[in-house]
This record gives sequence, structure tokens and C-alpha cells, in this order.
Amino acid sequence: MIRVKKITELPDQIVVLHDEAIAEGFNIVETLRAQWDDGSMRFERPGEMLAAAFVDEELAGIGGVTEDVLDTAWLRMRRFYVLPRFRRSGVGGAIARFLIDGTPSSPIALHTDTENGAMFWQALGFVPSQRFKTSYILRR
Repeated sequence: MIRVKKITELPDQIVVLHDEAIAEGFNIVETLRAQWDDGSMRFERPGEMLAAAFVDEELAGIGGVTEDVLDTAWLRMRRFYVLPRFRRSGVGGAIARFLIDGTPSSPIALHTDTENGAMFWQALGFVPSQRFKTSYILRR
């Protein structure tokens, strides 16, 4: 069973996500941890949220929404990572829907540079975008 919840502290199990992401060549979780530690991104501004998904108490994935740097009327999906063994099991979709449903109805932008990421976000209703530093948007 997948349980998604808003978090206000990084869980101890974040180390597992970090190590798996690095092994895959992604610095997503490393950046999340560094920005969390230095206080530059804590998902604390109005409308922002960081969420984690757990499967049988194991941290399976993480993702957040922040104010967009290009336009504060928009939101940006950030630091989204799901452990490989939990992909295609509903974990990523559960995190994304939790964030979409739990944040203001502003448009959401994101950037992905992988084909799997593109297919994932499109399946959730995001459409391709030519907006600067944005590959997909969801207008709500």
C-alpha cells in the first residue's frame, strides 16, 4: 500500500534515495539535501509542499512543488525521484497527484530531460512547453 504525506523534515531514509539516484546519474536528491541543509529551499513559502511516498514504511519516492522562479503566479514541480524498484507501481503518480491536489490551482511547470520522465508527466496531463527552462506544464 502506498502512503503519501506532506513532510517538513527530510526522513532518515533519504540516504537510500540519494545513493540510488547518484548510481543512476541523477543529482536530484543530492541537490534537495544540499538546499535543505543550507536553508535555500525548504518548501515553506505559501503554496509550496514537499511530499514523500512510503510503501510498507519504506521511503519509495519524494517530490515537491515550489514557487516558480520565472513567475511567482506559477508553481514548479521539483526534486521528484522514485526508487527504480517502485517505478511503474503507482508511487510516482501518487506523489504527483498528492502535490497537484494539495497546492493552489496555479499552473505548474517542470523540466525533465528523460524520455521516461516525459511519458510519465504526459500521462498525468502535462503538455509540452517552449517556456524557458520548462519542458512540460499543467494548466489548472
